[in-house]
Amino acid sequence: MPIGDEELVVAAAEAGAAVVRSHYGSALTHFPKSAGDFATTADVEAETAILDVLSSARPNDLFVGEESGPTGPGVSGRVWLVDPLCGTLNYAVRSMLVAVNVALRIGEQVTVAASADPFSHEVFWTDGASAYVRRGGADQRLDPSSASRLVDVNLDPPFPNIDAFSAARLLADQGFIDIFRPRVVSTTLAVAWVAAGRRAGYVTDGQLRDNVHFAAGIAVCQAAGCVVTGIDGKPLHTGLGGLVVAADEQTHAALLTLIRNQSARSRSIWD
Repeated sequence: MPIGDEELVVAAAEAGAAVVRSHYGSALTHFPKSAGDFATTADVEAETAILDVLSSARPNDLFVGEESGPTGPGVSGRVWLVDPLCGTLNYAVRSMLVAVNVALRIGEQVTVAASADPFSHEVFWTDGASAYVRRGGADQRLDPSSASRLVDVNLDPPFPNIDAFSAARLLADQGFIDIFRPRVVSTTLAVAWVAAGRRAGYVTDGQLRDNVHFAAGIAVCQAAGCVVTGIDGKPLHTGLGGLVVAADEQTHAALLTLIRNQSARSRSIWD
């Protein structure tokens, strides 16, 4: 029986997560990328496992992997975005804060997505309408909550809007400290945590259209009912770009106010 996209995306993410678990703590070959960044054996093999699952079931689709780039005939108009190990630097020093991300874009819409935590054996996923966490084969609907007041901020470059917004400045802002409790886990697993009620919000700079790291988490958050915009409050992939995800409207408004108050120069950009 043919497998549906919603089950396929979960199966692909789980296949990648299994590889990531299998290599954890082992001696890893490093493959240099940009300055200060690298892939490991686990990244490459996890991506291969994910692509094997996807291409076997959807041979006519296009597959965009972080490590291998675009592959497949791409004649169907369907694009799979694959991030086999988000948090490679964490993983390489035996920190378990990582995610395996898979998303399907059809046209301009991400229709299904999954973000797997290899070590908790959880998969945060969406069928495009609702969002769930799968544990032990059972699905539970995700329920965002701002009760923790925990907000993750991404400190990884690039910073295309440094004059208008700086994650480091946000962390040092007394207003931010008064309202929220900052966290930096350095993996997009934290984006899915907003949908799951484990974080009140998530903030990053950057241009994120078709970004293999963020596509899955954003889709899960949108389906869960989170508030999702760019750092200027505009719809995603417009304006300044970046990302503000919040569990509710009040948290989102508070984060936007703090971002807009960063500097006198930023105010002219917002206006």
